[in-house]
Amino acid sequence: MDLWLAAQAFILGVVEGLTEFLPISSTGHQIIIADLIGFGGDRAKAFNIIIQLGAILAVVWEFRQRILSVLFGLASERQAQRFTVNLLIAFFPAVILGVAFADLIEHWLFNPVTVASALVIGGLVMLWAERRQHVVEVHAVDDMSWKHALKIGCAQCLAMIPGTSRSASTIIGGLLFGLSRKAATEFSFFLAMPTMVGAAVYSGYKHRALFESGSDLPIFALGFVTSFIFAMLAVRALLKFIASHSYAVFAWYRIGFGLLILLTWQLGMVDWSTAQG
Repeated sequence: MDLWLAAQAFILGVVEGLTEFLPISSTGHQIIIADLIGFGGDRAKAFNIIIQLGAILAVVWEFRQRILSVLFGLASERQAQRFTVNLLIAFFPAVILGVAFADLIEHWLFNPVTVASALVIGGLVMLWAERRQHVVEVHAVDDMSWKHALKIGCAQCLAMIPGTSRSASTIIGGLLFGLSRKAATEFSFFLAMPTMVGAAVYSGYKHRALFESGSDLPIFALGFVTSFIFAMLAVRALLKFIASHSYAVFAWYRIGFGLLILLTWQLGMVDWSTAQG
């Protein structure tokens, strides 16, 4: 295995794992970091699918007891049935818009300048959402109605714009629509499972030819394991953090990081305008 290629795989695995479930945009960070370290082309498309699966496996493992209780109770327990229906309702809007516009968005918006702009705008929205008065209607995920689920599902569609962040869209959407911080965060994790698996399957099928060669298997394996480990660490840390803190720190990080990218672009230090993820 080429040493630099292994280092690239490790770096991007760490980035994916740490950012996928934090409200700071994993896709945005992947686009920017991959451009900085020169990791692109068809190999990068296949690699991104693999490391996203590593990240989602981490959250599946972390919530395995809840997932199993829902699966075993689906036939007879009203609570499990309601939870499953809410997930499907929230998942549905992203399916429709994803299939319809994914290719156009990837072609026109997957670049660092768009990412940086979305990071800044999203950070400002997060600050506004955190500072407004919260009216909590739903204290736990099991208390959600189908209307709450549909609203959050529509909010998740904003994450199709790279740099917006899927987790930020669902979490802040949840706060705006009456969920407690804990309920919004947990539902974001659960909604990530079908959303990310569906996106990975769709992308994997579309780019299936990229997996025909086994020469990249060691790189894929390294990225997968790295993403899994760091995603698990990030999920556990976030759940502890939000118990006593707001999301303001993530908002300021987004704003600072986005402005840094835009500043280096405007000063001509990095030609972000022509870079593609």
